[in-house]
Amino acid sequence: MTTLSERISQSAFDDSRLRVVLLLDLYDGAQNQFLEVYEDLHKQVSSVPGHIRDELCQSIENPSQWLITSEWESAPRFLAWVNSEEHVASVQPLHGCVRDTRSLRFSVLRETGQDHGPTAVAFSPGGSVGPAFVSASADGPERSRGRLQVAPRRGDGVVRHALTFTVKPGSEAVVAELLSGYASPQAQVDEHTRLRRTSLFMHGNRVVRAVEVEGDLLAALRHVALQPEVRALEEAINPYLEQDRDLSDPGSARTFFTRAALPAVHHVAAGGGAGPELARHALFYPAKKGCGTELARLLAAQDEAAVDDAASPIEASTVFQRDDVVVRLLDLRGPHDARPALTLGVEGGHKAAVLARLLDSAKDGVPTTHQEISRFLERSEMRLITDRRSPDRA
Repeated sequence: MTTLSERISQSAFDDSRLRVVLLLDLYDGAQNQFLEVYEDLHKQVSSVPGHIRDELCQSIENPSQWLITSEWESAPRFLAWVNSEEHVASVQPLHGCVRDTRSLRFSVLRETGQDHGPTAVAFSPGGSVGPAFVSASADGPERSRGRLQVAPRRGDGVVRHALTFTVKPGSEAVVAELLSGYASPQAQVDEHTRLRRTSLFMHGNRVVRAVEVEGDLLAALRHVALQPEVRALEEAINPYLEQDRDLSDPGSARTFFTRAALPAVHHVAAGGGAGPELARHALFYPAKKGCGTELARLLAAQDEAAVDDAASPIEASTVFQRDDVVVRLLDLRGPHDARPALTLGVEGGHKAAVLARLLDSAKDGVPTTHQEISRFLERSEMRLITDRRSPDRA
């Protein structure tokens, strides 16, 4: 029997197998084109490290609806692929034949079936339940790759996501003013979805926009993108972006936001809520090439221990990571520099040395004294531009 943790948590770092479900709605008459694209895509993804297998399914009720399921050894393996430029290029041909898509990702908690029992269940990192994948050959070699999630996690009904992009050097002040002054969009998306919180930070010329959504993240992002206030803001910052984009062109907009996506790979909270005594901070960790996942794991492990400590000022932590960009969002009680090693994510053991080994910016060596760690923390701190919460539901 599995037990549910009392903490609110989600994580891509438990090394359990991952089930990815991609729902697709095809344009009329695009079936043959889609099947050709799928064959090419399948050949590419089959050689990606960590990929185990996939299946292509067609709806028996609406032949225009298709489903692709894929199994991966672990979430980090899948995220490394889906965040890569190779993936961006490989899925481009799909856009000509697919009207809409929806991606769902589940870690595998239990396996049952012919060899295991009557049913199969999989739990998502946020705690929701979905159908598990049962192999036709459960004893085959692919079953020895990856493992099951140890226990279900407790969710809070909130999806966390972030976007990051860079602006041209010298334009930081103008961009910060634009980002801090825009009118907030309508929070309520539909009966089931609401934009709960948006936090904007900057570090140098890098912008990070973190959002919290109750309900459907994709529906919320589409809703926000259509709001006049947000459209005006996006147009205003266009001239200052390092990466050109044309939001009136669906292809250009899709590519920009795909590259800007900064997924939440770990979240943990003590469960005490977000009271007025909590202050939100963000820290930027530019990892050495190829070290982003290891760095994110280090910070995630630190925060798992921190929220279990009654004396810790950390109420909640979310680690966002894409390639070698790692951002850690903290909700803290009291001054953020009261325990600088804990806030930085290096309290105890030799964590400071490990962090310095993984960081691209640790040019001054390993911080060891309280003063050195405080300076390191100050350099990592991101500047809060705006932090907006939606009013509670009536």
